[in-house]
Amino acid sequence: MSDTPIAVGLNLGHDGGCAVVVGDRVVAIAEERLNRTRYSAGWHAALAYCLQAAEVALADVGVVVFSCLGPRLPEGFTGGLDLYGLPPARITTVDHHLSHAYGAFCLSGTDEALVVVADGAGNDHRTESYFLADRTAITRVGGNREGRARAGGIGATYEAVTNWLGFDEQECGKTMALASYGDPKAVGVPLFDLSGTQVEGRLTGTHEGGLARFAAGAGVDLGPLHTWDSPRARDLAAWVQTRTEDVLAEVIARLMAEHQRATVCFAGGVAMNCVANEVVRRRTGARMFVPPPASDRGQALGNALHGIHLLTGMVPSTPLAGRDSFGRAYPPEEIELALRRHPLSGPPQRHPHHRFDWRRESDPAALAAELLADGRLIGWFDGGSELGARALGSRSILADPRHQATREVLNTRIKHREFFRPFAPAVLAEHAPAWFDLDSDSPYMLFAPRVREERRHRLGAVTHVDGTARVQTVDAAAHPAFHRLISRFGELTGVPAVLNTSFNDREPIVESPAHALATFCHTDLDALVFSDGFVVSKSDDRLSKP
Repeated sequence: MSDTPIAVGLNLGHDGGCAVVVGDRVVAIAEERLNRTRYSAGWHAALAYCLQAAEVALADVGVVVFSCLGPRLPEGFTGGLDLYGLPPARITTVDHHLSHAYGAFCLSGTDEALVVVADGAGNDHRTESYFLADRTAITRVGGNREGRARAGGIGATYEAVTNWLGFDEQECGKTMALASYGDPKAVGVPLFDLSGTQVEGRLTGTHEGGLARFAAGAGVDLGPLHTWDSPRARDLAAWVQTRTEDVLAEVIARLMAEHQRATVCFAGGVAMNCVANEVVRRRTGARMFVPPPASDRGQALGNALHGIHLLTGMVPSTPLAGRDSFGRAYPPEEIELALRRHPLSGPPQRHPHHRFDWRRESDPAALAAELLADGRLIGWFDGGSELGARALGSRSILADPRHQATREVLNTRIKHREFFRPFAPAVLAEHAPAWFDLDSDSPYMLFAPRVREERRHRLGAVTHVDGTARVQTVDAAAHPAFHRLISRFGELTGVPAVLNTSFNDREPIVESPAHALATFCHTDLDALVFSDGFVVSKSDDRLSKP
């Protein structure tokens, strides 16, 4: 075995995946990015990917850490890795919420913090857990009371309303977006009570059935089932969103006062609610850090970081420094293999009959900016892929943010999403305060500040109906190519921001050059630009050459 500590994390639940930590280096990916099935469980393809990218053999791994949802894994669980020669003594498990806590705290770069975890389900019916963390330990200091039903948690309640509206529980972001169109006061009953810092939700059953029973007892009209486009549905979304904001802000304020901590790391699926995060940050005054893989996409990474703690005796610190890029980079020769449709490039069968042209470009970021200013829709591929659910300039579709019509064009031609879901702006960090009500950087699209009123007419495609935007601030050191692109767009248009959405169409975000090319061919994108210098266009719409 190597003298460098090596840990592997594997997640058995939905959003399965793998992370490998080798000293200070991290490689991580969700299984869905490889098998192309959204929210996929599993970890086998991800494990092979991470070991190869990290140049590590399984025999060199000091510890493998598994986590799961619901009932805990049995003692002696190996996941079958013992069949590949890994001694069972090197395989262990970790509590679901503790894994979230490791992911949030270790990525924050801070030396001590209050860590709050809230999601739909962990182990042992836990939906909220609170920890104190420093470089020696992460210690649970509270959470929901033992014996309280999972349905009474913040995340499970939000999921139940989401299900009633007709969405999968993994689609709570749709409820968050729809909430801005409703009246939160139209449903005048509470959803949560607090006993100290313990959340006591009013629901006693999960999903649509639990919500229906609650509504019948409280005399609440929920409107038609699975009908998100009804006026009542908008009010239901606004109701659960506002109640969630209120209870989170109050819990975190009480925890900050009780434990005398101003720095709060927040993780779990509920932490993906960027509107609530903004409310909590402003009401409590907390220095908040939310990791981009805050949902179960980050479980594997939290597991691996816990493994490093087991191996070294110290809680590791792996600060993100403004970029969520844990996937491997693809060198130019691999990109060219995909463009030439070589079998080694990936799944060529997904685009066998679509013709395209490609060429090398000396300044691809500048060309991309010029295309955007000309109204084109482009795919952008830069470095290693993001681990979290949101594209942050590594695997993105980009568009001009100035015109409201861009949203409809994107939805019609590419994304095929519901009309009420907003698109996000990526803005130069140095210009962000002049365009958004921001007092700190927001590099991961996990806060939703207000767009300054005098700027909204210049940001029609990325300003939500409530005047907010899910902002990504782009730093030159973290994203040199992406920063160069936005800078050039700003020079051309006077707007130092672009519309940034995930590089996909009803499938997982693309991972490899072959995936990017396949999605480009099967959608109505105008161009695909690789930051390494390759530019791809449709054969019937050649981009002008210099």
